[in-house]
Amino acid sequence: MSEKTSLSTKLPAKLYIVATPIGNMSDITYRAIEILQQVDLIAAEDTRHSGKLLSYYQIKRTMLPLHDHNERKRTNVLLDKIKAGQSIALISDAGTPLISDPGYHLVNQCREAGVDVVPIPGACATITALSAAGLPTDRFLFEGFFPVKEKAKLDKLTSLIEEPRTMVFYESPRRIIDTCEKIVKVLSFKRKLVIARELTKIFESFYHLPAGEMLDWLKQDEDHCRGEFVLMIAGCEKQQAIPQTGLTTLKILKKELPLKKAAALTAKIHNLKKNDLYKWGLENLSADED
Repeated sequence: MSEKTSLSTKLPAKLYIVATPIGNMSDITYRAIEILQQVDLIAAEDTRHSGKLLSYYQIKRTMLPLHDHNERKRTNVLLDKIKAGQSIALISDAGTPLISDPGYHLVNQCREAGVDVVPIPGACATITALSAAGLPTDRFLFEGFFPVKEKAKLDKLTSLIEEPRTMVFYESPRRIIDTCEKIVKVLSFKRKLVIARELTKIFESFYHLPAGEMLDWLKQDEDHCRGEFVLMIAGCEKQQAIPQTGLTTLKILKKELPLKKAAALTAKIHNLKKNDLYKWGLENLSADED
């Protein structure tokens, strides 16, 4: 049900959400190129970055910056242009707009105003990474970027301890080690992780390791922390039989006591089975857990 277009036909006055390459310049559809060639205006997250894409495909169109800092202010301007008969394409720096990228307020206001919003599908880092990760994909949870502040990051991970679905995050090179350290601390050093790095680029690579080993690998070489990351975390394999309050107590006591003693005290405090706590500790807490 694609909209039939040709270079000689003026596009209807609508907002077109156009997916662009996530790495390789060929990660773009014919339809996306046609739309970008014909719209009256392109709203781009970074006009300098997007200018390289347009130059590569010899597309000459006026661009207007639309990013997190000006989206609310610029939305009314773009909406007025569409109502006046202009067609506008929205693109982000890479992948599908609005997926951890600007555009929500613009799309929302267009919908509220009765303006048609047309998706032009294409590359998306999340789906690309999941398709080759080897983790369950029948159900998954996309969380975007991790919080920057330590407490917020720990709280986010704590809320996901019993999440059964594969979890997908974006992360920056300068924070990937810190994030893996928090995963080891909260979810255990044995939780399966997959890192997809530099997707569709020359140095595209996937790494499958338990969280503790992934952390060691990242620390081995600063080159391991270069590039753009999609971090995927395996879901909890089964609903936790031990209450979260018990696990939290066990982790706190384990910092000061041998695991066996910590398990015994936790069992008394929460009226739980000592052997279950001890077994869980052996499987999920490293010897030097802090």
